[in-house]
This record gives sequence, C-alpha cells and structure tokens, in this order.
Amino acid sequence: LFGAHTLRCVACGFDSNGRLGRFGAGRKPVRPGSATDALNARATVVRTMTDTDDRDSGAAASGRDDRLPAETRIGRAALRVADLDETTAFYRDVVGLAVLDRDAERATLGAGGTPLLVLERDADRPARSRTDAGLFHTAFRVRSRAALGEALGRVGERWRLDGASDHLVSEALYLDDPEGNGVEIYRDRPREEWPIEGDGSVAMTTEPIDLDAVSAAARGDETENTDRVRPGTDVGHVHLEVTSLAAFESVYVDGLGFEMRQAAPDVRFVAADGYHHHVGANAWQGRTTPASGRGLDWFEVVIPDDGSLEAVRERLDAAASETTGEAAFAVDDVDDGIAVTDADGIEVRVRTDVK
Repeated sequence: LFGAHTLRCVACGFDSNGRLGRFGAGRKPVRPGSATDALNARATVVRTMTDTDDRDSGAAASGRDDRLPAETRIGRAALRVADLDETTAFYRDVVGLAVLDRDAERATLGAGGTPLLVLERDADRPARSRTDAGLFHTAFRVRSRAALGEALGRVGERWRLDGASDHLVSEALYLDDPEGNGVEIYRDRPREEWPIEGDGSVAMTTEPIDLDAVSAAARGDETENTDRVRPGTDVGHVHLEVTSLAAFESVYVDGLGFEMRQAAPDVRFVAADGYHHHVGANAWQGRTTPASGRGLDWFEVVIPDDGSLEAVRERLDAAASETTGEAAFAVDDVDDGIAVTDADGIEVRVRTDVK
C-alpha cells in the first residue's frame, strides 16, 4: 500500500463488491476502552508490496514544472445513494457532519458551515457491481488526536469499525456507510514528524494503532460537542478503485498535474505540495468495468486562481490528445470550472477556491 513496506489490514470480511464490509446489524458495537483488543482479535490480511520502475517514471514526471500549486486541496465529494434518509443519518450521527441543506432528493453535509459531502437520491440506479471501478473511500481529515478520539467514540457507540491503522504520517479509522461506500476518518501527524525516504518521498506503512490511547485523548478534552466534528474538518483525500493505473496516471499526473508520491505494482498515491496523498488509486480487487452503479458520483479538486485553472485545462487538453483507446478521457467546461470524466467513468471537477 505505501511503497516498499508490508500492508497489514484488519479485516472483517468482504462484501458483495469485494470491499471490506462492516459488521451486520445486531452485532455488538466496539466500546471505547475495549476497541484495541476487539480489533487485534480479528483476522489480518497481509499483502507485501515493493517498488517498481513505475515509481521511477512517476518521480521523473513529478520533477516537471507543470505541477498543481501548493494551495490545491480536495473539495466536496458526492455520492449516489438509494436510501437518502439512512445515509444522511449515518454521516450526521456516526461521522459527525452537520446537515447544511436538505430536500427530498439531496442532502449537503459539512463542518463549520463548509460543505464537504453531497448525497443524491438515485434509487433507480443499480447497486455497484463487483467488477465496477469507483470509490474505495472518502477520507475525512480531523485536526487533532482528540477529534479522532471523538470520532472513535461515535463509531463505537453507533456503528462498527472495519479497521484502524497507524500510517506513520497519520492515524486512521475505517468503516463503511450503510450502502457499502468506504469511509476513512483520520488525523495527520505534524509534517515535521513525517519520515522521509532517501529519494525524498514520504515513508508510509500500515501498523497497529493504539485505539485506547486515541479514545483517552478525547476524554482528556471535554470542551467540545462530541456529536459533531470540529470546524476545520475537511476531505483530506479520495481513494479510488480503478481498472488501469496507467490510465489513472494519464489523468491525475499528466493532465491535472499532481505529483507521484508513492507507486507500487497495484497502487498509486498522488498529491500537491508534498502531501502524502490527495488522491489514491488501487487495483487490488481486479475491477474491469467503468463505474455505472450507485456510489461515487463526483469529487472536486480545488485550486487557488484562474491562472492555475487555465494551466490545468491546457495540461488536460494535451494529455487527452495523446491518450487513445480504453484510456481515453473527456474534458468539458462547466459553469464554475472544468469537469473531467476519466476512463473509469469517474468525474473530477476542478474549480477555483471561493473565499
């Protein structure tokens, strides 16, 4: 998962889409204080990954000047769901987002008044099939270990963890929403604490996490309303399941201008400004068909100004002209920026920051 390291995923089995699935209704939830023991008792899947020549080519591409600006971030993510009421309640009561707007067909949720997630009712669309590309997880980034502990408390009381890991650069909790869409809630360590490889890339791995200590961090800070995430929470990254990593690079590295941060045989992480990753992509489950069912509808890449947007459009047009066949992708102008539909049918919207 993170370069030349061993991946150890705490797993509770796979759902019909090949994803790590949440425990079914009626299972006893994990309670703070017993969470570490509960997760350590579950099965562990081990996958070893090593660097390849792909990493060298990605690093060379990252050395070009036509990269995204440092202020680049992920904006909103949008999901198509069958049950809008149940899914809205999950992101409100378990993840801790506030409902900012709601009608019969759509809900917008966020933190501190900032929209982060759009849920759109689409009950007539079929469920995502086990071969479809699409979302691995939407990753909500909280600002402190105490805030992560508050999230752990909500999950333990109201849902069920599918996994939890220490990635050296971050600590993360993993779960699925009611419709099987992956969710990560994580906090970054300070950048000065991130381990750096000899080639300048960020060293990341997957290690056990001390959930009891995370829970204790929340209990030691009782000044906040723990039912809601704190202001400053955002979507730190989006992780995709793709049919082709080469096609992913054509859009996200050559076109959009992200830097390659990590590359291994079945996974890529790309980012701006030296971040560990703004977008991830994996081919672990052997997806073979474009996204067509419910799940991820679109997500946003937000850049600082019109000059940056124009540069992105030029890069995308150049990359699209050189990409043919199954890797071909479409670029369209929309009211507030650019919409890119990649070879897997995943839409990325690029817009400027609205202050």
